[in-house]
Amino acid sequence: MFGTKKKDTPRPLNDSGRSQISETFSLEGTLRTSGAIDIAGLIKGPVFGNDLIIKETGSIIGPVEADKIEIYGHLEGKILAKSIVIGSSGVVKGDILFSESLKTEEGADINGYLKKTESTNMEAAQNEFKLDTIESNTPKEKEKSKKGRPKIVASN
Repeated sequence: MFGTKKKDTPRPLNDSGRSQISETFSLEGTLRTSGAIDIAGLIKGPVFGNDLIIKETGSIIGPVEADKIEIYGHLEGKILAKSIVIGSSGVVKGDILFSESLKTEEGADINGYLKKTESTNMEAAQNEFKLDTIESNTPKEKEKSKKGRPKIVASN
């Protein structure tokens, strides 16, 4: 009637705003985003993003891969990011791999290994960050354990 038809071309995505995951939201699965996201709820599973903020009420249980991450809540899992900030209320239980900067505020609770890495993807960084090189499996200690008396396991 009006003589104009809408074109079937898709609209371009606008990543200018921040997405929000509220305190009442819980997700079990993988979260992927190309934009910025604030997490105040619970995520159980891997998280991949550009700019990530875990609020004081937010929790992630799983690995996180992001360009920039700020943690003021709870994170249990391995982290790989270019830039990491752990606030005074932040709790991290897992290894932290960063390529550019790591900032921790007084009061931050961290339980895991820290390593500056050149890699920006999780698989390559994990290969670079082998925990067995940190553990005490040096040849000298193995030789010491071979020498000497054997342990008595059971006696009558």
